[in-house]
Order: sequence, then structure tokens, then C-alpha cells
Amino acid sequence: MDKPLALLVAGISSELKAMLAEVVELVPLNKQGDETQFLADQGAEFELVVTSAGKGCSNALMELLPNLKVIFNWGVGYDKVDVEFATSRNVQVTNTPDVLNECVADMAIGMLISQARSMGESERFVRRGEWRINSSPPMGQKVSGKCLGVVGLGRIGLEAAKRAEAFSMQIRYHNRYPRDDVEYVYEASIVELAKWSDYLLILCPSTPETYRIIDREVLKALGPKGSLINIARGAVVDQGALVDLLLSGELGGAALDVYEREPEVPEALMDLSNVLLLPHVGSATFETRTAMAQLVVDNVKAYIDSGTLITPVN
Repeated sequence: MDKPLALLVAGISSELKAMLAEVVELVPLNKQGDETQFLADQGAEFELVVTSAGKGCSNALMELLPNLKVIFNWGVGYDKVDVEFATSRNVQVTNTPDVLNECVADMAIGMLISQARSMGESERFVRRGEWRINSSPPMGQKVSGKCLGVVGLGRIGLEAAKRAEAFSMQIRYHNRYPRDDVEYVYEASIVELAKWSDYLLILCPSTPETYRIIDREVLKALGPKGSLINIARGAVVDQGALVDLLLSGELGGAALDVYEREPEVPEALMDLSNVLLLPHVGSATFETRTAMAQLVVDNVKAYIDSGTLITPVN
């Protein structure tokens, strides 16, 4: 029996490609020459799209695939897919939740500690050979016992909070609504949460409602002794305000794994010793990426076998 066709519209790991090749015939869009002509001629042949959280699937592409049924998203974030538009076309969307919770939470706390203790700058201090001539390496801030504000206390947020408790950190959080299954103090105002926090950890999803929810007012409330830790999405932070306040000293520091227009990183941040910059690697461990790949494949198999999905978004 012939394998169903699946249009690949984003870069994915070689491991995931090999796993998918067992169940579908994967057709990479970027190898089709004139993509517009290819889709005009053959777009109707595809019911399945495989993509990544960073690439998604645009509305324009969906319109060129009249028989599209499912978008399989390699990643937990699906902000690059207009889910409402997909739903209006009877297109289902999947993602890969839960399997990355622990590694992203590990990275969030690791970023916090690294930024607080100036680990990045200290490492550069050694690499530049400055330790040979300067016996005073960069100083940092204490983490244990400090106040951690979490914006987005979901599955990953809970894992991060559990890790922060091991450092005797005080924890408060902001969600759309308070949770009834935690003892952490709920703050209805992000500004008030920022005023209270030494470190503000961003873990909320990127949606129209959360676009630049961490605005200039929030960042100023965090203040010259506070630090922003963003491992969610760049769009939830007003990046221009963030850069301005870091440069002026009105914000104490930042640790960033995500940016507004990846892979672009504001040039002004490159030389700031109080800013940790990472290339969107929150889930980048062999174990987690393998588990994410397996969940994509399991969703594909479930759809082919029964028309159902394991982790549907809509």
C-alpha cells in the first residue's frame, strides 16, 4: 500500500525525517524549485503538512493546499499557525506538549542562575585571557532566597517553580486566572508582580492576547535590580523597550532564549555583560528532541490508522 504524501515546509531533524519516512512519503517544499508553481500544480495532493514551531504554516500556504487535513507541528508552540483560520478550513493542528517540560524548566532555572552569577561574562573573562592579568573576575548576585515571579504557571511553569523551591526562592505568579491547585501567591497585575520580583520568568504562550504583555511599564517595575528571564517567545516582550531599559540601566539584566525576529538578535545587546543570550535551545537535549519527534510520528500514525490525533490543539 502506498504511503500517504506529507508536505515538509520547515527544517526538522534528520532523526525525525528518518522516523517519518517509515510512515509517509515526505516531500520537502524547499526542493521543488518554483514553490508557487509546484503548489498550484500539486498542492491538492497533500492532506498532511509537517512543520516546526519556528516555521509554522501560513494562511497563504493553507489556501494553496485545498485538501489539507492536518498540520503536524514539531514543537509545543504553535503561534506560527493561525489556529482559528485552520479550524475554519477544517484543518486540525497538533503540537508536542509535555515531553519537553522538564528540559525547558531546567534551562529556565539554568538561565536565571547563569545570568545572576555572571557565568557567561566570567567564562569570556577566562577565554580572553584576562584572568592572567586581573585577579578580580566579574561579580554576580545571590539566587537563593530571592523572589521569583512567574508569568505563565502552566505545565512548564510548575516544573520551573519546583526547581526554584530547591533554592529557597519565594514564588508568586500571574496567569489569566488563579490556579486552585497551588499554594503560590497569585498576582492579578503583572506590574505588581514585577515590582515584587527579583527575577521575572516568562513562560506564557504567544497569542494575540499576550503580544508584548511584558511592556515598558512591566520592565520599569522590575527595575535596576531586577532581571528578566524569557524562555517563552520573543513576541510576548516589547523588545525595543527591553533594549532601551537595559542600555539606560533602568533594568538590571536579562537572560534571553527567544527573540522577536529570530534568528535576529538586537546588536545593542551583544556587548552587555549583564545579558545572557542563547539561540532558542530551551528544549535542545537529545532525549527531549527524540521524544518530540516520536510524538510527531505517533500523531501521524494515529491519524493514518484511525483519523484521530493524540495531541490536537483545535
